[in-house]
Amino acid sequence: MAGLDYPLYPIFSFLGFVLALIPLPWHLQAWNSGTCYYMIWTAISCLNQFINSIVWHNNAINWAPVWCDISIRIMLGASVGIPAASLCINRRLYYIAKVHAVTVTKAEKRRAILVDTLICVLFPMVFLALQYVVQGHRFDIFEDVGCYPFIYNTLPAFFLSDSWPIIIGLVSSVYCALSLRAFYRRRVQFNQFLASNTSLSASRYFRLMALAMTEILCTIPLASFMIWLNSAAQPVQPWVSWEYVHYDFSRVVQYPSILWTRNYLLVLAIQLTRWFVVICAFIFFAFFGFAAEARKNYRIAFWSVARIFGFSPTKSQQSMGSNGFNRAPCAPAMLSAGSLPVYVTKEPKRPVSSSSWEHSLDERKVASAADSETTSSEASFPPVHYTNVDVVEPRHVV
Repeated sequence: MAGLDYPLYPIFSFLGFVLALIPLPWHLQAWNSGTCYYMIWTAISCLNQFINSIVWHNNAINWAPVWCDISIRIMLGASVGIPAASLCINRRLYYIAKVHAVTVTKAEKRRAILVDTLICVLFPMVFLALQYVVQGHRFDIFEDVGCYPFIYNTLPAFFLSDSWPIIIGLVSSVYCALSLRAFYRRRVQFNQFLASNTSLSASRYFRLMALAMTEILCTIPLASFMIWLNSAAQPVQPWVSWEYVHYDFSRVVQYPSILWTRNYLLVLAIQLTRWFVVICAFIFFAFFGFAAEARKNYRIAFWSVARIFGFSPTKSQQSMGSNGFNRAPCAPAMLSAGSLPVYVTKEPKRPVSSSSWEHSLDERKVASAADSETTSSEASFPPVHYTNVDVVEPRHVV
Protein backbone atom coordinates (compact mmCIF):
# COMPACT_ATOMS: atom_id res chain seq x y z
CA MET A 1 0.00 0.00 0.00
CA ALA A 2 2.72 2.48 0.97
CA GLY A 3 4.51 2.01 -2.35
CA LEU A 4 1.38 3.10 -4.22
CA ASP A 5 1.96 6.75 -3.31
CA TYR A 6 5.30 6.88 -5.14
CA PRO A 7 6.11 9.18 -6.90
CA LEU A 8 2.97 11.07 -5.83
CA TYR A 9 4.11 11.56 -2.26
CA PRO A 10 7.62 12.90 -3.03
CA ILE A 11 6.12 15.36 -5.52
CA PHE A 12 3.50 16.68 -3.11
CA SER A 13 5.86 16.79 -0.13
CA PHE A 14 8.37 18.86 -2.10
CA LEU A 15 5.60 21.17 -3.31
CA GLY A 16 4.46 21.50 0.30
CA PHE A 17 8.00 22.50 1.29
CA VAL A 18 8.12 25.21 -1.39
CA LEU A 19 4.57 26.50 -0.87
CA ALA A 20 4.96 26.78 2.90
CA LEU A 21 8.01 29.02 2.45
CA ILE A 22 6.65 31.33 -0.27
CA PRO A 23 4.91 33.76 2.14
CA LEU A 24 7.84 33.69 4.60
CA PRO A 25 9.74 36.83 3.41
CA TRP A 26 6.89 39.30 3.92
CA HIS A 27 5.83 37.71 7.20
CA LEU A 28 9.42 38.06 8.44
CA GLN A 29 9.30 41.75 7.53
CA ALA A 30 6.01 42.04 9.39
CA TRP A 31 7.44 40.44 12.56
CA ASN A 32 4.72 37.77 12.48
CA SER A 33 6.75 35.30 14.51
CA GLY A 34 4.00 32.78 15.25
CA THR A 35 3.12 32.52 11.58
CA CYS A 36 6.80 32.31 10.61
CA TYR A 37 7.43 29.46 13.04
CA TYR A 38 4.40 27.67 11.65
CA MET A 39 5.80 27.99 8.12
CA ILE A 40 9.28 26.88 9.17
CA TRP A 41 8.12 23.80 11.09
CA THR A 42 5.79 22.78 8.26
CA ALA A 43 8.39 23.33 5.54
CA ILE A 44 11.13 21.44 7.40
CA SER A 45 8.73 18.55 8.03
CA CYS A 46 7.78 18.36 4.34
CA LEU A 47 11.43 18.46 3.27
CA ASN A 48 12.31 15.76 5.79
CA GLN A 49 9.55 13.46 4.51
CA PHE A 50 10.51 14.19 0.91
CA ILE A 51 14.12 13.12 1.48
CA ASN A 52 13.07 9.97 3.34
CA SER A 53 10.59 8.94 0.63
CA ILE A 54 13.29 9.27 -2.05
CA VAL A 55 16.22 7.62 -0.23
CA TRP A 56 14.25 4.66 1.12
CA HIS A 57 12.09 3.95 -1.90
CA ASN A 58 12.03 0.15 -2.38
CA ASN A 59 14.60 -0.47 0.35
CA ALA A 60 15.06 -0.45 4.13
CA ILE A 61 18.85 -0.22 4.21
CA ASN A 62 20.49 1.91 6.88
CA TRP A 63 22.23 4.19 4.38
CA ALA A 64 22.56 7.25 6.61
CA PRO A 65 22.32 6.63 10.37
CA VAL A 66 23.28 10.21 11.25
CA TRP A 67 20.58 11.58 8.96
CA CYS A 68 18.03 9.28 10.61
CA ASP A 69 19.04 10.60 14.04
CA ILE A 70 18.29 14.10 12.74
CA SER A 71 15.17 13.05 10.84
CA ILE A 72 13.38 11.44 13.78
CA ARG A 73 14.05 14.52 15.89
CA ILE A 74 12.50 16.71 13.22
CA MET A 75 9.39 14.50 13.35
CA LEU A 76 9.24 14.54 17.14
CA GLY A 77 9.89 18.28 17.33
CA ALA A 78 7.27 19.07 14.70
CA SER A 79 4.70 17.00 16.59
CA VAL A 80 4.61 19.79 19.17
CA GLY A 81 6.25 22.60 17.17
CA ILE A 82 3.39 23.00 14.70
CA PRO A 83 0.68 22.97 17.41
CA ALA A 84 2.80 25.40 19.44
CA ALA A 85 2.98 27.79 16.48
CA SER A 86 -0.78 27.50 16.13
CA LEU A 87 -1.10 28.38 19.82
CA CYS A 88 0.94 31.55 19.25
CA ILE A 89 -1.31 32.47 16.34
CA ASN A 90 -4.49 31.99 18.37
CA ARG A 91 -2.93 34.02 21.15
CA ARG A 92 -2.44 36.92 18.73
CA LEU A 93 -6.03 36.59 17.53
CA TYR A 94 -7.14 37.02 21.12
CA TYR A 95 -5.14 40.23 21.48
CA ILE A 96 -6.68 41.55 18.26
CA ALA A 97 -10.18 40.70 19.51
CA LYS A 98 -9.51 42.67 22.69
CA VAL A 99 -8.94 45.72 20.48
CA HIS A 100 -5.67 46.64 22.12
CA ALA A 101 -3.64 49.49 20.69
CA VAL A 102 -2.72 49.06 17.06
CA THR A 103 0.67 50.69 17.39
CA VAL A 104 3.23 48.78 19.40
CA THR A 105 6.73 49.77 20.41
CA LYS A 106 9.91 48.00 19.36
CA ALA A 107 10.28 46.63 22.88
CA GLU A 108 6.77 45.17 22.77
CA LYS A 109 7.48 43.58 19.41
CA ARG A 110 10.70 42.04 20.72
CA ARG A 111 8.90 40.78 23.82
CA ALA A 112 6.20 39.17 21.68
CA ILE A 113 8.80 37.50 19.48
CA LEU A 114 10.68 36.26 22.55
CA VAL A 115 7.54 34.67 23.98
CA ASP A 116 6.72 33.04 20.64
CA THR A 117 10.30 31.74 20.38
CA LEU A 118 10.12 30.20 23.84
CA ILE A 119 6.87 28.46 22.89
CA CYS A 120 7.81 27.39 19.35
CA VAL A 121 11.53 26.62 19.73
CA LEU A 122 12.58 26.15 23.35
CA PHE A 123 9.59 24.01 24.32
CA PRO A 124 10.10 21.56 21.39
CA MET A 125 13.78 21.30 22.38
CA VAL A 126 12.83 20.36 25.94
CA PHE A 127 10.25 17.94 24.54
CA LEU A 128 12.94 16.28 22.41
CA ALA A 129 15.22 15.83 25.42
CA LEU A 130 12.41 14.13 27.36
CA GLN A 131 11.76 11.65 24.55
CA TYR A 132 14.98 9.81 25.39
CA VAL A 133 13.30 8.56 28.58
CA VAL A 134 10.80 6.48 26.57
CA GLN A 135 12.81 5.87 23.39
CA GLY A 136 13.22 2.11 23.12
CA HIS A 137 16.07 2.05 20.61
CA ARG A 138 17.89 4.33 18.19
CA PHE A 139 15.32 4.36 15.36
CA ASP A 140 13.37 2.22 12.88
CA ILE A 141 13.54 2.20 9.09
CA PHE A 142 10.45 1.34 7.05
CA GLU A 143 10.79 0.49 3.39
CA ASP A 144 9.22 3.17 1.14
CA VAL A 145 8.88 5.50 4.14
CA GLY A 146 12.28 5.97 5.76
CA CYS A 147 13.37 6.79 9.31
CA TYR A 148 10.91 6.74 12.21
CA PRO A 149 11.30 7.21 15.96
CA PHE A 150 10.52 4.34 18.30
CA ILE A 151 8.73 5.17 21.55
CA TYR A 152 8.26 2.36 24.04
CA ASN A 153 4.51 2.06 24.71
CA THR A 154 4.35 2.65 28.46
CA LEU A 155 2.40 4.94 30.80
CA PRO A 156 5.31 7.44 31.03
CA ALA A 157 5.19 7.71 27.22
CA PHE A 158 1.62 9.00 27.47
CA PHE A 159 2.65 11.85 29.79
CA LEU A 160 5.98 12.66 28.13
CA SER A 161 4.99 12.21 24.50
CA ASP A 162 1.39 11.43 23.55
CA SER A 163 -0.51 13.96 25.64
CA TRP A 164 1.30 17.17 24.63
CA PRO A 165 -0.46 17.79 21.30
CA ILE A 166 -3.80 17.53 23.13
CA ILE A 167 -2.65 19.86 25.92
CA ILE A 168 -1.43 22.46 23.42
CA GLY A 169 -4.65 22.08 21.44
CA LEU A 170 -6.74 22.65 24.58
CA VAL A 171 -4.83 25.82 25.46
CA SER A 172 -5.16 27.03 21.88
CA SER A 173 -8.89 26.30 21.98
CA VAL A 174 -9.22 28.37 25.16
CA TYR A 175 -7.65 31.34 23.37
CA CYS A 176 -10.05 30.79 20.48
CA ALA A 177 -13.05 30.82 22.83
CA LEU A 178 -11.73 33.94 24.58
CA SER A 179 -11.35 35.63 21.20
CA LEU A 180 -14.98 34.94 20.35
CA ARG A 181 -16.13 36.21 23.74
CA ALA A 182 -13.98 39.34 23.50
CA PHE A 183 -15.37 40.09 20.07
CA TYR A 184 -18.97 39.62 21.25
CA ARG A 185 -18.47 41.90 24.24
CA ARG A 186 -16.53 44.57 22.37
CA ARG A 187 -18.15 44.34 18.96
CA VAL A 188 -19.03 48.05 18.91
CA GLN A 189 -15.46 49.13 19.65
CA PHE A 190 -14.20 46.44 17.32
CA ASN A 191 -16.37 47.71 14.45
CA GLN A 192 -15.10 51.24 15.12
CA PHE A 193 -11.56 49.90 15.11
CA LEU A 194 -12.12 48.23 11.73
CA ALA A 195 -13.78 51.35 10.31
CA SER A 196 -10.79 53.50 11.28
CA ASN A 197 -8.19 50.98 10.16
CA THR A 198 -7.77 50.55 6.42
CA SER A 199 -5.36 47.63 6.80
CA LEU A 200 -7.66 45.28 8.74
CA SER A 201 -10.98 44.36 7.17
CA ALA A 202 -13.90 42.59 8.80
CA SER A 203 -13.84 39.81 6.21
CA ARG A 204 -10.18 39.12 6.92
CA TYR A 205 -10.65 39.05 10.66
CA PHE A 206 -13.62 36.70 10.48
CA ARG A 207 -11.67 34.42 8.16
CA LEU A 208 -9.00 34.25 10.84
CA MET A 209 -11.63 33.47 13.44
CA ALA A 210 -13.02 30.67 11.26
CA LEU A 211 -9.53 29.20 11.04
CA ALA A 212 -9.14 29.48 14.79
CA MET A 213 -12.37 27.56 15.32
CA THR A 214 -10.97 24.76 13.17
CA GLU A 215 -8.49 24.22 15.99
CA ILE A 216 -11.31 23.14 18.28
CA LEU A 217 -12.95 20.93 15.67
CA CYS A 218 -9.83 19.13 14.45
CA THR A 219 -6.80 19.30 16.73
CA ILE A 220 -8.01 17.55 19.84
CA PRO A 221 -10.09 14.83 18.10
CA LEU A 222 -7.21 13.89 15.79
CA ALA A 223 -4.65 13.77 18.59
CA SER A 224 -7.05 11.67 20.66
CA PHE A 225 -7.56 9.32 17.73
CA MET A 226 -3.82 8.70 17.53
CA ILE A 227 -3.68 7.82 21.22
CA TRP A 228 -6.51 5.35 20.65
CA LEU A 229 -4.63 3.97 17.66
CA ASN A 230 -1.57 3.35 19.81
CA SER A 231 -3.48 1.51 22.51
CA ALA A 232 -5.54 -0.48 19.99
CA ALA A 233 -2.44 -1.80 18.26
CA GLN A 234 -1.05 -3.16 21.52
CA PRO A 235 -1.84 -2.77 25.21
CA VAL A 236 0.29 -0.37 27.20
CA GLN A 237 3.34 -2.18 28.57
CA PRO A 238 4.49 -1.88 32.19
CA TRP A 239 7.50 0.26 32.99
CA VAL A 240 10.03 -2.21 34.34
CA SER A 241 13.24 -0.20 34.58
CA TRP A 242 15.45 2.22 32.70
CA GLU A 243 17.77 -0.64 31.74
CA TYR A 244 14.86 -2.70 30.42
CA VAL A 245 13.52 0.08 28.21
CA HIS A 246 16.95 1.09 26.87
CA TYR A 247 18.39 -2.39 26.44
CA ASP A 248 20.59 -2.54 23.32
CA PHE A 249 19.64 1.04 22.61
CA SER A 250 21.94 1.49 19.59
CA ARG A 251 20.18 -1.08 17.42
CA VAL A 252 18.26 -0.10 14.29
CA VAL A 253 15.22 -2.18 13.34
CA GLN A 254 14.50 -2.42 9.61
CA TYR A 255 11.06 -3.34 8.25
CA PRO A 256 10.53 -4.46 4.65
CA SER A 257 7.22 -3.26 3.24
CA ILE A 258 5.98 -6.83 2.94
CA LEU A 259 6.03 -7.01 6.75
CA TRP A 260 4.83 -3.65 7.97
CA THR A 261 2.06 -3.18 5.39
CA ARG A 262 0.30 -6.25 6.81
CA ASN A 263 -0.70 -4.23 9.86
CA TYR A 264 -3.46 -1.89 8.71
CA LEU A 265 -3.27 0.20 11.91
CA LEU A 266 0.42 0.77 11.32
CA VAL A 267 -0.19 1.70 7.69
CA LEU A 268 -2.92 4.12 8.77
CA ALA A 269 -0.67 5.77 11.36
CA ILE A 270 2.26 6.16 8.97
CA GLN A 271 0.15 7.50 6.13
CA LEU A 272 -1.62 9.97 8.41
CA THR A 273 1.72 11.14 9.75
CA ARG A 274 3.16 11.70 6.30
CA TRP A 275 0.19 13.18 4.48
CA PHE A 276 -1.12 15.51 7.16
CA VAL A 277 2.13 17.48 7.03
CA VAL A 278 1.68 17.95 3.29
CA ILE A 279 -2.01 18.83 3.68
CA CYS A 280 -1.05 21.35 6.34
CA ALA A 281 1.35 23.08 3.94
CA PHE A 282 -1.23 23.24 1.15
CA ILE A 283 -3.95 24.60 3.43
CA PHE A 284 -1.54 27.21 4.73
CA PHE A 285 -0.71 28.34 1.20
CA ALA A 286 -4.40 28.40 0.26
CA PHE A 287 -4.99 31.03 2.96
CA PHE A 288 -1.73 32.96 2.61
CA GLY A 289 -0.58 32.45 -0.95
CA PHE A 290 -3.48 34.31 -2.58
CA ALA A 291 -3.99 37.16 -0.12
CA ALA A 292 -3.66 40.78 -1.25
CA GLU A 293 -0.17 41.19 0.20
CA ALA A 294 0.90 37.94 -1.48
CA ARG A 295 -0.31 39.11 -4.89
CA LYS A 296 1.43 42.42 -4.32
CA ASN A 297 4.72 40.67 -3.61
CA TYR A 298 4.28 38.36 -6.60
CA ARG A 299 3.94 41.45 -8.82
CA ILE A 300 7.03 43.01 -7.27
CA ALA A 301 9.01 39.80 -7.82
CA PHE A 302 7.70 39.46 -11.38
CA TRP A 303 8.69 42.99 -12.38
CA SER A 304 12.05 42.66 -10.66
CA VAL A 305 12.81 39.78 -13.01
CA ALA A 306 11.11 41.43 -16.02
CA ARG A 307 13.29 44.55 -15.67
CA ILE A 308 16.37 42.41 -16.20
CA PHE A 309 15.06 41.76 -19.70
CA GLY A 310 14.17 45.41 -20.30
CA PHE A 311 10.44 45.40 -19.47
CA SER A 312 8.60 47.63 -17.03
CA PRO A 313 4.94 48.15 -16.04
CA THR A 314 2.92 51.15 -17.16
CA LYS A 315 1.37 53.46 -14.57
CA SER A 316 -2.08 51.97 -15.05
CA GLN A 317 -0.65 48.47 -14.66
CA GLN A 318 1.10 49.44 -11.44
CA SER A 319 -2.11 50.86 -9.98
CA MET A 320 -4.46 48.17 -11.31
CA GLY A 321 -2.12 45.25 -10.71
CA SER A 322 -2.20 44.23 -14.39
CA ASN A 323 0.15 41.54 -15.62
CA GLY A 324 0.73 43.31 -18.94
CA PHE A 325 4.09 44.91 -19.64
CA ASN A 326 5.82 47.31 -22.00
CA ARG A 327 9.33 47.34 -23.37
CA ALA A 328 11.28 49.76 -21.18
CA PRO A 329 14.26 52.01 -21.77
CA CYS A 330 17.58 51.00 -20.30
CA ALA A 331 17.13 52.45 -16.84
CA PRO A 332 14.32 50.68 -15.01
CA ALA A 333 12.38 52.49 -12.32
CA MET A 334 12.31 51.10 -8.82
CA LEU A 335 9.07 49.83 -7.34
CA SER A 336 8.50 50.28 -3.67
CA ALA A 337 7.52 47.18 -1.77
CA GLY A 338 5.64 49.26 0.74
CA SER A 339 5.27 48.45 4.39
CA LEU A 340 4.04 45.13 5.68
CA PRO A 341 1.92 44.29 8.68
CA VAL A 342 2.93 44.27 12.30
CA TYR A 343 0.88 42.42 14.79
CA VAL A 344 -1.71 43.84 16.93
CA THR A 345 -2.21 42.00 18.72
CA LYS A 346 9.29 0.45 21.81
CA GLU A 347 10.53 -1.91 23.22
CA PRO A 348 13.85 -3.03 24.32
CA LYS A 349 14.48 -6.49 23.05
CA ARG A 350 11.31 -8.17 24.30
CA PRO A 351 8.77 -10.71 23.10
CA VAL A 352 6.34 -7.90 22.41
CA SER A 353 7.40 -4.77 20.52
CA SER A 354 5.68 -1.54 20.07
CA SER A 355 6.47 1.18 17.58
CA SER A 356 5.79 4.77 17.72
CA TRP A 357 5.24 7.42 15.20
CA GLU A 358 5.14 10.98 16.34
CA HIS A 359 4.02 13.77 14.37
CA SER A 360 1.69 16.52 14.68
CA LEU A 361 0.31 19.03 12.51
CA ASP A 362 -1.47 21.92 13.34
CA GLU A 363 -1.71 25.51 12.75
CA ARG A 364 -3.36 28.71 13.27
CA LYS A 365 -2.23 32.12 12.52
CA VAL A 366 -2.41 35.60 13.58
CA ALA A 367 -1.75 38.86 12.02
CA SER A 368 -2.29 42.32 13.04
CA ALA A 369 -2.15 45.83 11.97
CA ALA A 370 0.02 48.79 12.74
CA ASP A 371 -0.49 52.26 11.41
CA SER A 372 -0.92 51.69 7.65
CA GLU A 373 -0.16 48.01 7.29
CA THR A 374 -1.95 44.86 6.31
CA THR A 375 -3.14 41.93 8.36
CA SER A 376 -2.33 38.38 7.47
CA SER A 377 -4.47 35.27 7.67
CA GLU A 378 -3.34 31.98 9.05
CA ALA A 379 -4.02 28.45 8.09
CA SER A 380 -4.36 25.75 10.51
CA PHE A 381 -4.40 22.08 10.76
CA PRO A 382 -4.69 19.92 13.83
CA PRO A 383 -1.69 18.48 15.49
CA VAL A 384 -1.62 14.78 14.89
CA HIS A 385 0.37 12.47 17.07
CA TYR A 386 1.21 8.95 16.08
CA THR A 387 2.61 6.47 18.45
CA ASN A 388 3.07 2.85 19.27
CA VAL A 389 1.52 0.89 16.45
CA ASP A 390 2.60 -2.70 16.49
CA VAL A 391 4.20 -4.66 13.68
CA VAL A 392 5.79 -8.03 13.47
CA GLU A 393 9.40 -7.28 14.29
CA PRO A 394 12.19 -9.61 13.12
CA ARG A 395 13.77 -11.36 16.06
CA HIS A 396 16.66 -9.42 17.47
CA VAL A 397 19.81 -11.45 17.91
CA VAL A 398 22.04 -10.36 20.73
